[in-house]
Amino acid sequence: MRVIVDLTRCQGYGQCVFLAPDVFTMRDEALLYDLQPADEHREHVLRAAAACPVQAIHLDRTALSVHQPLDREPRPQPVGGRIVIVGASLAGARAAEVLRRDGFTGELTMIGDETREPYDRPPLSKQVLTGQVPPEHTLLPRLREVDAELLFGTPATGLDVAGKRVLLADGREVGFDRVLLATGTRARPWPDAAEAALDGVYTLRDAGDAVELRQALAAGPRRVLILGAGFTGSEIASVCRELDLPVTVVERGPAPLYNAMGGVIGDVAAQLQRDHGVDLRTGTTVTALESDGAGRLTGATLSDGSTVAADVAVVALGSVRNVEWLRDSGLAAGVWGVTCDAGCRAVDVNGLVTDDVFVAGDIARFPHPIYEYQFMSLEHWGNAVAQAEIAAHNMVSDQAHRWPHLSVPVFWSSQFGVNIKSVGVPTFADQIVFTQGSPAERRFVAVYGYQGRVTAAVTFDQAMWLEFYQRQIEQAAPFPPDFRHVGGKARKAAGAGGAGRADGAGGVDGAGGVDGAGGVDGAGGVDGGPVPARVPERLVAAAGVTVAVTGHDPAERRVSLVHPR
Repeated sequence: MRVIVDLTRCQGYGQCVFLAPDVFTMRDEALLYDLQPADEHREHVLRAAAACPVQAIHLDRTALSVHQPLDREPRPQPVGGRIVIVGASLAGARAAEVLRRDGFTGELTMIGDETREPYDRPPLSKQVLTGQVPPEHTLLPRLREVDAELLFGTPATGLDVAGKRVLLADGREVGFDRVLLATGTRARPWPDAAEAALDGVYTLRDAGDAVELRQALAAGPRRVLILGAGFTGSEIASVCRELDLPVTVVERGPAPLYNAMGGVIGDVAAQLQRDHGVDLRTGTTVTALESDGAGRLTGATLSDGSTVAADVAVVALGSVRNVEWLRDSGLAAGVWGVTCDAGCRAVDVNGLVTDDVFVAGDIARFPHPIYEYQFMSLEHWGNAVAQAEIAAHNMVSDQAHRWPHLSVPVFWSSQFGVNIKSVGVPTFADQIVFTQGSPAERRFVAVYGYQGRVTAAVTFDQAMWLEFYQRQIEQAAPFPPDFRHVGGKARKAAGAGGAGRADGAGGVDGAGGVDGAGGVDGAGGVDGGPVPARVPERLVAAAGVTVAVTGHDPAERRVSLVHPR
């Protein structure tokens, strides 16, 4: 039996812990579980899944004696043809199941560059690194048997949109009527290839990475150096402290999680790390990884001139979208991902929507109506699942029955004993206010607003409120919230706060900082007013890619991508 919990949906009620304690455990609000429990726990797991009040537990339905009903009835008319899915991770696997669920009866082919079955990645930086769960127990549960040709271990190298062919590394070509692009991302490597190849330097993206890093941590290094304090870097730092390993985190930004949640929550995360013994260095970068001359890492030199001695370094500098294979496809594909419409249909370089090419998951760059139709790419578990379902449904539907991808982004992280969840896009904001709880105690709800409406919320060990705030975002509720809430007084919008900005009143020592009236320990708590959100400047990932327009007559006028030399 395979188990997976949608931790973006889980609200920490804990019924599963009581009903199947050998499979599910909870640390504060952070749920941990065995993704592939022994058969002896089967009945307990079934009871736990049935009792979950938010239905967040998903089981491998092919392993059950009685198949549970699916979410929707199959399409009344079967749909044939040939569909190819390029990418066999979470989004690709989910899309294959939905295609069969929604009545696709034709040929289905899945192409993936890894040789193993689709598996869940979030446990890699958590349970796998601590040794609580072996990598082989992270396989994704199957919601139904999928009749498909599986071409695993064979990466795609090209896409011929006009000829409707996917080109493979081994020279084969796979034809299609419709194709779904879901190739995801890979870890961004350290830019110096020689330094990146040193013994002791790691990245974490796939199961093989997790196995290697787990072995390095289990060997008891003198110090672990982590480059980057985003979610992956912070989670790895948490694991190191759990294993009682000295760890130094170097972050270019002013605080951990800054790029995802802004400076106010970043300040809370920074103090959380330091309280757990992390040597956190913000506002600085690693300029060089040092070696002993025999290919072994010995430490690093930082931009402030200091040095750190370490025998393990983890490069956690974000990700790179796997789109290089689409370079000559004619699609609008670049460092930003693959541009698509809200129905997951890919857009070509001329800005025209394609009919037979769809995109889902981490590489999809789509317009979100809630956020002023701005194009965004979301590397979230929940987004990959939701977008895969939309794409698969639309691939077998006519124009009148296609769905838009309107899911509000939801994300979660477990680090240093705290369950962190967010809904919406925190960086799409100019102000933030703590509506419940205490930032000083790391148990709170923070709500983000932009131009007078709620756009996001972040919870620390208060997950049960996330669904409520998701409805507030969907309904364009006014910001600051004017309802009476648990743990504080009603807050009225009149006269509350000023315009958000990245400095001044929102700085560390100003009215919106850690020590000021709007900060972690001041009036920015549950009874205070809004303060500047201190979010990073919105940047467009161009990396030098631009376009050249040719032709004069409208019938021949076209665009081509121009890549940097």
